[in-house]
Order: sequence, then C-alpha cells, then structure tokens
Amino acid sequence: MTEAELEIVRSAFARQILAVAGVAGNEALERAFRTVRREDFLGSKPWSIIDFAKGPRRLPSNDPVYACQDVVFVLAGERGVNNGSPALHARMLDALAPKPGETVVHLGAGTGYYSAILSHLVGPEGRVIAVEIDPRLAARAEEELQRYANVEVLVGDAAEWPQREADGVYVNFAVMAPSDRWIERLAPDGRLVVPLGVPAQPPRPGAPRFSRHGGAFLFRRDAGGGEYHASRLCNAFFIFAEGSTGTIDEAEEASLRDAFRGPGAEFVRSLVWKRPADPARCWISTPRWSLSYDPVKQ
Repeated sequence: MTEAELEIVRSAFARQILAVAGVAGNEALERAFRTVRREDFLGSKPWSIIDFAKGPRRLPSNDPVYACQDVVFVLAGERGVNNGSPALHARMLDALAPKPGETVVHLGAGTGYYSAILSHLVGPEGRVIAVEIDPRLAARAEEELQRYANVEVLVGDAAEWPQREADGVYVNFAVMAPSDRWIERLAPDGRLVVPLGVPAQPPRPGAPRFSRHGGAFLFRRDAGGGEYHASRLCNAFFIFAEGSTGTIDEAEEASLRDAFRGPGAEFVRSLVWKRPADPARCWISTPRWSLSYDPVKQ
C-alpha cells in the first residue's frame, strides 16, 4: 500500500474513532488521530492484539493498516501493558480538552502514542510531560517522540507528578483514589482525567492486576482555584497502578467497591477534597476525598 493510500486509511480511521467515541466537532482531536502514525509506537516484534474473549492473538504481519483499528495492542504482555482502545482514549481526551499552549502531564505514557496525540493538541507553544515507570517502555517512547519537540519523557513514579502547576493531567492506569499532586497541582480551570477502579485478584502470584470495577472520571478545578467539579465519563478498565499510586487501603477499597456495585456514579457533580462531606449526598465518601452529587457552589 502506498503512503497516499495509507493517508486515506488514517483519515477514515480518525473519523471512525471519534464517531465510535461519540465525539462530535473536535477537529483538533480528529486531526491528531489522522496525523500520528500509531504503527510507529507498537514496536518491531510481531504485533499481537487483545481478544477479550480468548486473550492475545498474533496478527499475520505488522501491516500499518492493522494499526488503524479500534483494537488493543500488546506492548509488554508480562506486565499487562497495552496500547489501549483509540475510541476510549478519544472520549477521555475530548473530556480533558487540551488547548494550544497548555502544559499536560501524561502519566503511564507507555511507548508514547497518546503522548504524541497530546503533543498535537497542545501545539508547539504547549508542553507534554510523559511519565512512565518502566525504563524499557520509556526508552522506546523517547526514541519515537524525538521528533516532537514539545514532549519530554521521564522515568518515574506517577505520584511525584506534576511537580509544578499543570493545565491537564492524563492518567492511563487505574487507581483507587486520586494522588495529592494530581489534584493540588492543577491550575485554575485545570483538568484531570483518571480511571478509578478496584483491582481484581491476579490469576497467579506476580501477574499484573487489572481493575474489576472501573470508570473514567473528569475532575476540573474551579476557576477560583478552591473547588473541584467532577463527572463520570464512561466505563474504563485499565491495568492497576504500580509504584506508590498502587498502594491499597483496605477501607478505601471496600468503599469504592461498594460504590461501583451501586447506582449513582452518573450523578456525581463535585470532588470534596480533604474535608468532611455528607455521606448521604455522596456516591463515595472517605476521610480524604468524596464524590458528591452536589454541584460546586458558585
């Protein structure tokens, strides 16, 4: 297939992904999915995709056309790390709404595909800080992202970022609670998109943990800086966090599991952070944070 023919395929892919995600009118996001070559971030080894009914399945070849599908590619199978569903990410990135000139911190960057998408969204005057805990994946990301001058790749624990005020934080793994810096380092009107989830029991010791109950949430700091809007975006099942963000508090785990088992997530309107909240008005209530049905007071 010629490069001109691949451009047609990528254009169709971008339009299809946004349609499947239910995203309309986001021309910048469509252009980013059309421009970034997903195949560059999948490695040179024979590609495998995740068949959620049967497990990993190797593809006949590393044909770039295969990358232009709403499928999940295996990146580091032993750790459960994948290049996730473009349609899911399109929905989450549309909610994050990066703007030209903004600074966005991408946590769990993997090999950098969605960091490259973010690079296009913030533009040459913006900045993307891509953080990955696995040095091997970070090295691959750094190699592929060299041509993106506004992206910096770092190896580290996601709980340590952002280290300065950021306009957006985009988390690509599941946690049971937002980390302090993700909330407190948001600029006024800054946004955090994060998958909340409860880890499932791994099938064997040392196996990766995935979220059993899970949903992606959007948090937005009020323009005044003191309060946080919140909303549930969609179901989202990610590999569970490593490092200090993966620490499990048994009481918090029980609270979040009970919340996911019950109704009401779609009615969440605000994050109550480090202060008491009325449990009767909350989808989840913990001593440190709560998700309330009450909107932020203006």
